[in-house]
Amino acid sequence: MSEFRNHPLLELRRPEVREGLASALAALDRQLPLRTPVLIGGTAGRGEEVASVDPCRPDRVVARLRWAGADEAARALELALQARWPQQPLEQRAAILERAADLAAERRQRLAALIVREAGKPWEDADAEVCEAIDFLRFYAQTAGELTDDLLQVPGERNELRLRPRGPAAVISPWNFPFSIPCGMVSAALVMGNPVLFKPAEQSPACGSALAKLLHEAGVERAALAFLPGDGELGRWLVAEPRVATIAFTGSVAVGLEIQRRAHADEGQLQIKRIVAELGGKNCVLVDSDVDLDEAVPAIVRSAYGYAGQKCSAAARALVHEAIADRLADRLAGAVELLRVGPAEDFATEVPALIDLDAVARYRRYAELCRGAELAKARAPAEGHYVDPLLVDAGRLPAATPVLRDEIFGPLLTVERVRDLDEAADRVQELPQALTAGIFCRRPDRIEQLVERLPAGVVYVDRAITGAMVGRQPFGGNRLSGTGARAGGRSYLRQFADEQVISTNVVRHGVVL
Repeated sequence: MSEFRNHPLLELRRPEVREGLASALAALDRQLPLRTPVLIGGTAGRGEEVASVDPCRPDRVVARLRWAGADEAARALELALQARWPQQPLEQRAAILERAADLAAERRQRLAALIVREAGKPWEDADAEVCEAIDFLRFYAQTAGELTDDLLQVPGERNELRLRPRGPAAVISPWNFPFSIPCGMVSAALVMGNPVLFKPAEQSPACGSALAKLLHEAGVERAALAFLPGDGELGRWLVAEPRVATIAFTGSVAVGLEIQRRAHADEGQLQIKRIVAELGGKNCVLVDSDVDLDEAVPAIVRSAYGYAGQKCSAAARALVHEAIADRLADRLAGAVELLRVGPAEDFATEVPALIDLDAVARYRRYAELCRGAELAKARAPAEGHYVDPLLVDAGRLPAATPVLRDEIFGPLLTVERVRDLDEAADRVQELPQALTAGIFCRRPDRIEQLVERLPAGVVYVDRAITGAMVGRQPFGGNRLSGTGARAGGRSYLRQFADEQVISTNVVRHGVVL
């Protein structure tokens, strides 16, 4: 099998690349609104429809769909329990994932255009998301057969460890990475032999539908993958259903904790459910006095304001050595004021709209708490779900402000002066979330000391803290930011399997071995 390599990103500086993407978007727009039906056993369900819209222009309907109910989810579960997928050899399941990766690569422009429209994600991020989905498919296909342990062997016995499918997996995915994150969760469950009940986020069903159809076309058994767009009530049903063996969820801390509480409520279940959760973060960047501001400022701005801060890994707090805090704040303020806020389809856009009106209202509540402490802002268009990106002086905020503790999920960065980076690490350790963190420092020994003190699941040094790559930076959090192994890493697949040890006496009489 060939060595895994990350799928290369498009070079958006090339005119022919931009023209190709623009053409794909124009072709998609001619087909809107898309139909994204419930898919159970390959059969489309019908009924009263709701709509998903373009966050940058909410009057544009991207897709019409009908939400599935618990009765349909129960039917999908019955089919999943009867599916032949778990008996299919691992090599065949892996080959299907490879075919799905090939299809995604062929449809790259169309898929990126769909992400731009439905999730309001700028082109660079949308293309990177398609590449990440391709990477998940290939990486899991290529590593699934390399997971078993070599057990100790002694004369007279043979010992073997096998990985077995756990049973139906419920995948509940987010809207901010509407194609790649569900692709990673769904493909991991499938390659290990588990049928999947896939509920996409309410805001991005068309992206989820595109994934489900692509996997079916690649060869996934229809009964082994149900597409169940629905609301929170459907998600609660999936979590509580005793025959669901594994729950893979990416979303907020509050919902993740609710899943933990609801998952084991039924006394009739035959196994302990496994919960694979990647939750939110309040991600901090620590900046020492010796850094090169020409490198640090662009990386921090990209981490905090890219995709309007709607990444769970986005930078939210900059903890800056007091010796350079004023200079860094001035440089950040200049960069923030020049941010380009606008439609995701514009290749110059850096900060697009927020996903929906609820996100806008939430952001504005936090922005109001920052009134009088603003260091800089960029102006947003009046139409669409736009907000003004903010840079805020944390020293002017009350000590107990939720701005410094809550995940805002919007384009707001606070700057805090600290005596040194030990004080910065103390502040990070006070937070319940521990997803990503960044360090800007030129002393390797000091960096190592700080890494030991930071609880984050992923620590980035002298670079942006967003943009984890499959196989290179396995992604996930500690504390309240998640549970389980890191997505895009070799150990992730083991969460979707049970272990079975077979120990055979090879010297017993009458048995040919």
